[in-house]
Amino acid sequence: MDKNEKWLQWAVKLQSIAQAGLYYGKDKFDLERYEQIRDIAAEMISYKSEIPVEKVKDLFCNEIGYQTPKLDTRAAVFKEDRILLVRESDGRWSLPGGWVDAGLSVKENAEKEVLEEAGLTVAARRIIAVQDRDKHNLPVYAYKVCKVFVECEYLSGEFAPNLETIASGYFGMDELPELATEKNNEEQVRMCFGARGVEHWETVFD
Repeated sequence: MDKNEKWLQWAVKLQSIAQAGLYYGKDKFDLERYEQIRDIAAEMISYKSEIPVEKVKDLFCNEIGYQTPKLDTRAAVFKEDRILLVRESDGRWSLPGGWVDAGLSVKENAEKEVLEEAGLTVAARRIIAVQDRDKHNLPVYAYKVCKVFVECEYLSGEFAPNLETIASGYFGMDELPELATEKNNEEQVRMCFGARGVEHWETVFD
């Protein structure tokens, strides 16, 4: 992490300590102190990012229990030698995916996201990679994210208009459009190409 972003690392650590204390603590005075620490961490994020503090608290301070990374799935669906990408509302492109919903497995979530964002029914076949988002994508988030890249097999369907994406298409490795790099970058898409057709692919993980 860049030295200029050490403040974010400190804020995340404070948030994590406070969250654990609020969950495991028993003394009411200690709980008040942990709540204050959590508020300070949120204020640090708000001050440096210029995001309203209430918005930061919605993103940063609503979890309970011991703090663990969030899970994000990205599906790699191939048609011949091209990969499926969906177009975001801002015009950039990404692998279909999103946060793993409560009650769903990684496999189920990957399949669900492709159906919702691309209109396709797919079968998740194998894990390509499990990556620490901070090591690969910018901007750095105020919470940890594990990104799971899942190779999926097309079964049926075609793109249908939806609330999340405005188009879909298949692209060759050397003709990638502008990517939503906070979700997936060129290195990650190329990694998915590298896994395609490899019988004994070794899962990449950080």
